[in-house]
Amino acid sequence: MKSALSRRRFLGAGAAAAAAAVPAASNLEAIEPAPPAKPVSISSANGLAATNRAVKLMNAKEDTLEAVISGVNIVEADPKDMSVGYGGLPNEDGVVELDSCCMHGPSCNAGSVASIRDIKLPSRVAQLVLKRTDHVMLVGDGARRFALAHGMKAENLLTDAARRQWLKWKENLSDKDDWLSPKEAETGHEARPTGTITCLGLNPAGELSGVTTTSGLAYKIPGRIGDSPIIGAGLYVDNDVGACGATGRGEAVIISCGSRIVVENMRHGMDPAAAVKDGLKRIVKQTVDPRLLDKKGRPDFEVVLYALRKDGRHAAGSIYKGRQYAVNEGGGSKLLDCVHLFDR
Repeated sequence: MKSALSRRRFLGAGAAAAAAAVPAASNLEAIEPAPPAKPVSISSANGLAATNRAVKLMNAKEDTLEAVISGVNIVEADPKDMSVGYGGLPNEDGVVELDSCCMHGPSCNAGSVASIRDIKLPSRVAQLVLKRTDHVMLVGDGARRFALAHGMKAENLLTDAARRQWLKWKENLSDKDDWLSPKEAETGHEARPTGTITCLGLNPAGELSGVTTTSGLAYKIPGRIGDSPIIGAGLYVDNDVGACGATGRGEAVIISCGSRIVVENMRHGMDPAAAVKDGLKRIVKQTVDPRLLDKKGRPDFEVVLYALRKDGRHAAGSIYKGRQYAVNEGGGSKLLDCVHLFDR
């Protein structure tokens, strides 16, 4: 894809402001280490096939953005993965609503869709927003009509398996929703299925791209949008430094601007493992609502941050022990353990 569109040099002013706010003792120059000899792709644990496809395409000289989006398309189209795309768990009305965003490092461009219905591959719509509009984000029916205008097919995304799960929730857990009574606003938090796939890619030319895509929180209030389509929260790419994606409780990642924080940490010298752990510590510190805390006063939810630096070094981190992430460094894909803050 051609580098371009200065009209969408995203967040340039914001980046300058963030740099100005860093203490004088910090290294304000972006690190620019040499890229690896082979392509590297990392993803959430459901991304073994995604990283394999991404590296295969980068080895064939495909653009990094096309490579990572092609990778997550595997999961988006898989009805057995109930956290992403086709077969994803629906909102509280039984309707599947999808979110996605992508960023192309060389051109400093981004595209995003949120709360889109009936379109199996939302990451492809986000890519079209990046390439074929003067915008960064389209939402709801506007995003759907944009996808249809570009020849995408409207489909029913609710599989029988997802429908059964939703009916079970409606029949047995209908009091455990997102509508808070005055009392519930002070106490009580019901954990429900979340899930996403993020995929980051880096080629030997030092070109970075990333994509995050999800069906969001199961049984959410219709129209709820998590971090996955939000640039700086669910995904951030800086071609001079590195990239980060996120999965888990989207509200916590939005409040912390999680992915942007991790990339800025790497800009100022942190290795990927330290960068993601610092990002997670910020989320823990910002989680003060009693509803969201366990008996030990820690977050009663999970967030995972995934970081890929321009030299090919990578790491992922979770609040709690036991999470893994997928990585392919030019050969086969494998799962590695995340660094973490707490044991259960």
